Amino acid sequence: MKGRSQPDGLTLREVLPPSTRTGEPDFNLIARPYRWLEYLTLGRALERCRVHYLPQLRDRRHALVLGDGDGRFLARLLVHNPELRADAVDTSIAMLRLLRRRSEAATGDTDTRLRLHHADALTFAVGGPYDLVVTHFFLDCLTQAEVNSLVTRVASSLAPGTLWLVSDFRIPTGFMRLPALAFVRGLYFAFRVLAGLRAAELPDHASPLMQAGLVRIAHRHGFAGILTTELWKG
Repeated sequence: MKGRSQPDGLTLREVLPPSTRTGEPDFNLIARPYRWLEYLTLGRALERCRVHYLPQLRDRRHALVLGDGDGRFLARLLVHNPELRADAVDTSIAMLRLLRRRSEAATGDTDTRLRLHHADALTFAVGGPYDLVVTHFFLDCLTQAEVNSLVTRVASSLAPGTLWLVSDFRIPTGFMRLPALAFVRGLYFAFRVLAGLRAAELPDHASPLMQAGLVRIAHRHGFAGILTTELWKG
């Protein structure tokens, strides 16, 4: 494990501030098999959500990536946008190590482009200014109050014209509503057992984003309407 003090500049290392929130979920045990668990459950559907708006991110320069898990998206983002620097925040040190290896393998050189933060996004000392925020299948791990607090904190560190990329589960209307409810409840139960996840229902991310002054400029639904990927602009 590399140095505990936060260095100047965006360098590739693990920054380990003390966590102040109790009862955090622990994704360390499922970090390695997570990709295959995802593929067995939903195939490539989540992956397609993550990368759908990748072409729109080529002009971004400083990203805040919250809970990217094993780093499959961030590795592709760094390759797609060679000028991008990123702060990646996760409570799972195992996920961060996978993210680091995957990013290094994809780019060959991330020493000046990527900084890892082993931290709780709700108490992380937000830097910035950021012109890109990425929350792929992360906000659904939080309660509504936590999502509201997170958006308020992060919004204060956003540059004009920031893009906020969100991918998440949703409950569609119509005949898919009941199957979607059962499916999402099953996922919450599984992650409560496997990782100690406390959240039990999907939060509303749209309202706090709008209250923070962001506007949804694009969205796409997938997997019979159960998945959404959205691009918001500040």
